[in-house]
Amino acid sequence: MTLMASRTGADRPARGSLSLAWWGGGLLLLIVFVLGTSLGAVSLPFGTVLEALRGVGDDGIVTIVRDLRVPRVLLAACVGAGLAVSGGALQGTMRNPLAEPYLLGVSGGAAVGAVTAMAFGVAAPLGVTACAFAGAAAATLLVSAIARIAGGSGDTRLLLMAGVVVGAFANAAILVALADAPPERLRGALWWMMGSAADASWGSVGRAATALALLGGVLVWKARDLDVLALGAEPAAALGVDVDRATQRTFLVASWLAAATVAAAGLVGFVGLVVPNLARALGARQHRPMLLLSALYGAVLLVAADLLARTLRAPAELPLGAVTALVGVPFFLSRLRRVAP
Repeated sequence: MTLMASRTGADRPARGSLSLAWWGGGLLLLIVFVLGTSLGAVSLPFGTVLEALRGVGDDGIVTIVRDLRVPRVLLAACVGAGLAVSGGALQGTMRNPLAEPYLLGVSGGAAVGAVTAMAFGVAAPLGVTACAFAGAAAATLLVSAIARIAGGSGDTRLLLMAGVVVGAFANAAILVALADAPPERLRGALWWMMGSAADASWGSVGRAATALALLGGVLVWKARDLDVLALGAEPAAALGVDVDRATQRTFLVASWLAAATVAAAGLVGFVGLVVPNLARALGARQHRPMLLLSALYGAVLLVAADLLARTLRAPAELPLGAVTALVGVPFFLSRLRRVAP
């Protein structure tokens, strides 16, 4: 009785802090949404934004709000949430708080697909997006196949090494594809590789939201497997989990989710590294609440980063990937110092 009471008392502060984290994240998301739709090259009062959302007011302002700013904010939110969920799932699978999609060849594969398409003259956003996703999906399958051939796709160390190898090969392929590219295509490819939500449209928002709902939903649904895998391979197997199958499934789904976000907004790093660690620090110990909380704060982080990217040096825009790297690199170094022996 005393032990049970002690556990119950210990759980209450954790639940309280987690509830506060949810309310705080929701409030922050609302704030960045308001700022993201109000600020820009043309700053608008929020009352004017609300009228424009209802189709009332000047046609130019209505177009700016409905067709430019709202899709951009929603796309950034979907991309941030997807990257955070993908990173959280990969960290759980590999039992490594420094794991993230860009260490596993996903970004390299997406970049090869998109840059190759641009080098051959593909200009339609949907075509570039499709090629980027195809390249990322192919890289994911290649990493999994290399790990399986080398000794087992359930070995997280082999997956990580295979991802590094595929990423290096992808960088070489990108250099070859861009060697003879005309200057205008080269500029477009480099800008895409630095990440941007500037080309957001309702179509791209729909595709990103669908990928987040389907692939992110699978990861949340299978979160209990991540809780068991976190115990280690032998304890997980003793509890009845097929370690190789669960690891490979999570790796593939998380990588394809990251691929969908890369296809939508280019290469945006460190979100999948920073946000899951933040969610755990806020009290999310089990993987299901951690993934859901990561989605919320990932959306907040990337909407805020995109807002900074387009307002710090307005009317010029900073690369979105550069803004997230300014946050992510110091965080990575601090985490590396903690986990280093």
